[in-house]
Amino acid sequence: MKRATEKNLMIFAGRAHPELATEVAELLGTDLVPSSMYEFANSEIYVRYEESVRGCDAFVIQSHTAPINEWIMEHLIMVDALKRASAKRITVVMPFYGYARQDKKHRGREPISARLIADLFKTAGADRLITVDLHADQIQGFFDGPVDHLMAMPILTDYVRQKYGHQQLAVVSPDAGRIKVAERWSARLGGVPLAFIHKTRNIDRPNETVANRVVGEVQGRTCVLVDDMIDTGGTITKAAEALMAEGAAGVIIAATHAILSDPAVDRLKNCPVEEVVVTNTLPLTPEQEFDKLTQLSIGPLVARAIREVFEDGSVTSMFDGHA
Repeated sequence: MKRATEKNLMIFAGRAHPELATEVAELLGTDLVPSSMYEFANSEIYVRYEESVRGCDAFVIQSHTAPINEWIMEHLIMVDALKRASAKRITVVMPFYGYARQDKKHRGREPISARLIADLFKTAGADRLITVDLHADQIQGFFDGPVDHLMAMPILTDYVRQKYGHQQLAVVSPDAGRIKVAERWSARLGGVPLAFIHKTRNIDRPNETVANRVVGEVQGRTCVLVDDMIDTGGTITKAAEALMAEGAAGVIIAATHAILSDPAVDRLKNCPVEEVVVTNTLPLTPEQEFDKLTQLSIGPLVARAIREVFEDGSVTSMFDGHA
């Protein structure tokens, strides 16, 4: 008995960010698989797919937004349901990787939670991960299997070049650790000058930094302040104030993940920046939206990555060989 197998692409979405998942499915010319998901009285999560998934190439989309532990658990249960329903290959798509900042021990007796997340998904049945702009590239090594690390930089740089390309620009990293990312930004914007903020952080006080001084020439230039995420906004707004104090003509903030925990919105509204450019890896509530905020869609990037993985193509080719 012989059977020529056909690949069957199926897209599954959790409840954390359905708008992004719907956009990705539409771009791939398919529909999201209908699912039943709800909580029992004691807040346990139930998941069931309404059609057969046997032998399919499954892509499970869930962004780890607040309440983050609830959505990670739902994501894991979705993967487990697929494994037990005989999906052929399960690819976990997490535009924002929860716990990515806990990627190493700063002091004794601390966890490495980013590794734990990778282990949980592997145990649940994930064969592959697709994620966007990890906090640290080496998190790719935490998962025992292929990891496609997508970059939002092409989307953000194209927008900045179109809107501000006629001005004298400088690319600024909010700390010394992200200089390599700033270098790639500089190259994509035509080799504009680089600068970074020298800052200190108190490890006993999370989400707090002290911006010290600007290293690099920013006077008279429009500064593009680049980071992977904006959480409480403390680091990035202090950096923007330091740049303006050094004589910058203006500041634009560009970041992939808009977490925007309180009091980020107030800080960004009141700080001296012209525009805050983010992507939709995480959903924004109406309270998080404000006049200076511009949200670009990551949907086409994720959809293309899924297509390349499904068709056994090259994800690296999407980023000129740099991914």
